[in-house]
Amino acid sequence: METITLGQNGITVPPLCIGTWAWGDKLFWNYGDAYGEEQLQAAFTAALDAGVTFFDTAEVYGLGLSEEFLGKFMKQTSQPVQIATKFGPLPWRWDGKSVSEALTASLQRLQVERIELYQVHWPFTFFLSQETLMNTLADEVHKGRIGAVGVSNYSASQMQEAHQILAARGVPLAVNQVRYSLLTRQIETNGILPTARDLDVKILAYSPLAQGLLTGKYTPSQNPTGARSIDPRFSQDGLNKIAPVLSLLRKIGEKYGRTPAQVALNWLIAQGNVIPIAGVKNAEQVKQNVGALGWIMTDDELGELDQITRL
Repeated sequence: METITLGQNGITVPPLCIGTWAWGDKLFWNYGDAYGEEQLQAAFTAALDAGVTFFDTAEVYGLGLSEEFLGKFMKQTSQPVQIATKFGPLPWRWDGKSVSEALTASLQRLQVERIELYQVHWPFTFFLSQETLMNTLADEVHKGRIGAVGVSNYSASQMQEAHQILAARGVPLAVNQVRYSLLTRQIETNGILPTARDLDVKILAYSPLAQGLLTGKYTPSQNPTGARSIDPRFSQDGLNKIAPVLSLLRKIGEKYGRTPAQVALNWLIAQGNVIPIAGVKNAEQVKQNVGALGWIMTDDELGELDQITRL
């Protein structure tokens, strides 16, 4: 499988990342209702079997449960696994010591001595300056407790500032994790994507299927449930608007024996410098997402998708 290097001399990861926000999360994902630990264990195993060994989590996912599950599952395999997790700059974390303590807690939940990619979950840091935050993370890289430093939801200018502070310490900024999909392409025009390319910062794309819109399973005649029921994108008008996109995804997918979701993920990978994070709850979803790998669309097909979804 083709691999991607995060940062200069950083870790090497597959071109697809498994998202674990739903692992243990009851607030948004109703963990414990239709899925539980058994399904998550099966998803973890299915990913490793497919060669996808890169997992994204955060200390806030499931209030620490997501990290704990990954730690437990990793103990049951001898296969190398790359974990990306996130630090939340909360109001009571105002100095370098609090950053290091949060890292220590994540290391303990994951049952590892080193986290390959440690990201800052959002740019607003309350009383903690970016200088203190980035310098503390650089210290932890030099101590060996972090392999690479990343950010999440940072604008182009915020990314440049973080990159500059880290560079002064000899540490590259490896990634910026942002929302990006065929239906959410703002990073192409607000400076984030070109700046990331200039700085050799990889984009980790969350919501790569636009919360399920790009799977094709939602239709104007079907009323979505949960949070989607109040999202205008899932209204009859919203779904009618994206019907041409889904039609094209199906047409391309038929040629390669792939689903619309697999085509949409493949389009992101084809952008270069981009790794989609596909959230999963079970082994079947892993197998679906892995179908985005191992094939290449023609330039014409990529161009058609680009044109039909252009902002």
